[in-house]
Amino acid sequence: MKNKIKVGSLLILIVMLFISYTVITRNQVAEAVSRYGSRGDEVRQIQTKLKNWGYYNGSVDGVYGSKTLEAVKKFQRKNGLTADGITGTKTLQALGMSSSSSSSSSNSVDTASLNLISKFVYAEARGEPYTGQVAVAAVILNRVKDSRFPNTVSGVVYQKNAFTCVSDGQINLTPNTTAKKAAKDAQNGWDPTYGAVYYFNPNTATNKWIWSRPMTVTIGKHRFCK
Repeated sequence: MKNKIKVGSLLILIVMLFISYTVITRNQVAEAVSRYGSRGDEVRQIQTKLKNWGYYNGSVDGVYGSKTLEAVKKFQRKNGLTADGITGTKTLQALGMSSSSSSSSSNSVDTASLNLISKFVYAEARGEPYTGQVAVAAVILNRVKDSRFPNTVSGVVYQKNAFTCVSDGQINLTPNTTAKKAAKDAQNGWDPTYGAVYYFNPNTATNKWIWSRPMTVTIGKHRFCK
C-alpha cells in the first residue's frame, strides 16, 4: 500500500514538473518578441538600429521604455506596418533582424562594393523616398545571398540584362550623400523589402513574368517581390 502511495506521489510530481516546464517555455517564447517593458540584448539591438536611422534619440540601454515604444511606432508607420509598438516578426524583418537577438544581420561588403551599391541606388532610385532607396540597395544584397544569382555585388549589378541603369550607362553617375547613406543602411541590415530579390514599376512594366512574382511590399513607385 505504501509503495502504491509513493508511486502515485511520484507520478503527481512528474506531472507538476511537466506543467511548470511547459508554462516556462511558453513564457520564454512570448518574451522572444520585444515590446514595452522588455529588457535585454535584442532591445539594445533594436535601439541601436533605430538610433542610427534617426528614429530614436534615447539611451541604448536595453530597456524597452516609452521612447523606444514611440520610435518603433514611428518606424512601423514609415514602413507601412501596423503601428502597435511591438517588434513582431515583420518589424524585426524590416529592421534586418531575426527573432533571435544573438544573430547578426549585418551584410559585410568591401568599400568598392558599397560604393557600387551607392551608384546603383542613385541610378535606379534617386527620385524615390529614402526607404525606397534603402529597399533597392537591399535587393542587391538579397541577391548576393540567393543561390539563383551571382554571389558578389558586382556580379549581381552587372549581370546581363538585369538592370536598365547598366545598359543605359546611368550606373556611372556619381552618387549623392543620400544614396551612399541608403547603401550603408542596407549593409547594416535594414531591409524594408522583407527579403525581396526583384522590383519593378507597375506603371511601366510590360513583362508578364515579373507580374507573377509574389509581392512583399510597395514603396514609392516600386513593387518589391520574391
